[in-house]
Parts: sequence; structure tokens; C-alpha cells
Amino acid sequence: MKFAICNEIFDGWKIDDTLAYAAKLGYDAVEIAPFTLAKNVADVPPAERRWIRECAVRCGIAISGIHWVLVQTEGLHLTHPDAAVRERTAKYFCELVDFCGDLGGQIIVVGSPKQRNMMDGVTPEQAWDWATAVFRDAVMRAEQRGVTICFEPLAPVETNFINTAADAIRFVQQLRTPHFKIILDVKAMCSEAKPIPQIIRESWPHFAYFHANDKNLKGPGFGDVDFRPIAAALRDVKYDGYVSVEVFKFDEGPEVIATKSLEYLKRVFGEVVG
Repeated sequence: MKFAICNEIFDGWKIDDTLAYAAKLGYDAVEIAPFTLAKNVADVPPAERRWIRECAVRCGIAISGIHWVLVQTEGLHLTHPDAAVRERTAKYFCELVDFCGDLGGQIIVVGSPKQRNMMDGVTPEQAWDWATAVFRDAVMRAEQRGVTICFEPLAPVETNFINTAADAIRFVQQLRTPHFKIILDVKAMCSEAKPIPQIIRESWPHFAYFHANDKNLKGPGFGDVDFRPIAAALRDVKYDGYVSVEVFKFDEGPEVIATKSLEYLKRVFGEVVG
């Protein structure tokens, strides 16, 4: 199994230092949140993109992709009733595809709950159709760049638009391409009625990325979620993508979070494979 970690955990660190530290610990990749570089990816020039990619190569670590892609952007929304807002959002997703590809990444994780929430007066059917249209051009661009856009089902406490893996799969299947899939996130799956291993098995082969965390918003191994049946389910479906550490509470500090999360994941996945 390949393990990655999200760079916003290293708050205040330079991206090259993050890449070097993650590589030294033994991670296979780093997942980048664009807002840690700029509020809008258009503000990250080609030279800086090349430099980041080259830094990763020098460190011997991959850039798996990007996530938190709409954080700190302005005027963007997937299900907004204003067609002009949706058009801007659609164009920005095309820019995100190019940004991800320029970094050498292959995955775009689309969570961004605030920028997809259905507003008052918007029906679920309208939101569904509008959001589908927003992704259409970006998915075509992703096919050209070798990037896969992964839509993330999130808990009802975070968003009112697409809360289960089953609904997310139905959403991405509309565009009939292997470059539009879903991501599974342990924290988010904890909100579903089904056991997490069942969700994993039922969702394969429609997910292309996996976030490892705990329902307490900390890293894997920092809470009550047992990753052994999760690792077994991923093994059973022959998932060979990244398992990426994403946390939301940074109390222990980046070094402890990164070190202990990787130790736990390697131990658990090693036991299951062994």
C-alpha cells in the first residue's frame, strides 16, 4: 500500500521542507491543498509549479494530487442558482486540472462542503443537474491531462449535497469516464449507517483515492476507529492507490501526527497483508 499525507498539516512550513520531511519519514507522496500556496491557483506561476514538481523529484517523493480545492476562493459554488457563478466555478475546475497536472499530481479531491451546499429554494434535482454541468468540461480536461477528479461524499453535518458513497457513485457515473470517480474518507464514512468495510467493498471500483483519519478528526490510530477491517477490505478489492493521512485537529503537532499516523498504518496494513 502507498501512503500519503496532506500538506496543510504542516502549517507554516515551506512546501519543499514538507516534501523533504514526509520523504524522510517514509511517505510515498504528499497531497497538496492549493490554499497553502495561493488563494487562487491562477496565482501560482508556471515556474513555481515546475519548482515544486522538481523538489518532489529531488526528495524522492510523489505529489499524489490536490484537495481542499475551493478553500479561500471567492465567488465559486457548485450548486449556486446564478448561472454566472456556476460558469466561473466550471472554468476554475479546468484551471485546477491543469494545476494538478503541472505539479505531477493525478488526483483532485473535491470536498469543499461550503461551496456545494444547496441554498434555500434550490431543489435537490436542480443542484444535481447544475453540479453535473459544472464538472463536464473539467472532466474532459482531466482526460487530456491524465488526472482523475474524485468527488467526496461528506457527512450531513458538513453539507446537504451528496452524503453517501452510493449517491456519489451515481453522480460521477453520469459522465461515463474513468477520470471522474469518488474518494472514500474514513471520517465521512463513519456518518453512514453501513459499516465502513461494506462501503469499501460496495464502492469498488468506483473510488480512486482514500483518506485515512478518525471520526474524532485526528489521524489514523489517534482514536477509536480500528483500521484492520478497513485494511482488509482494501486488500480484498485489490485497491492499489494512495491511503492519505488527512486530519482536522492538529493538537499533537505535525511531526507527531505524521510519524505516528504512518507507523500505525504500516503496522495495520502489514498485519493484514501478512
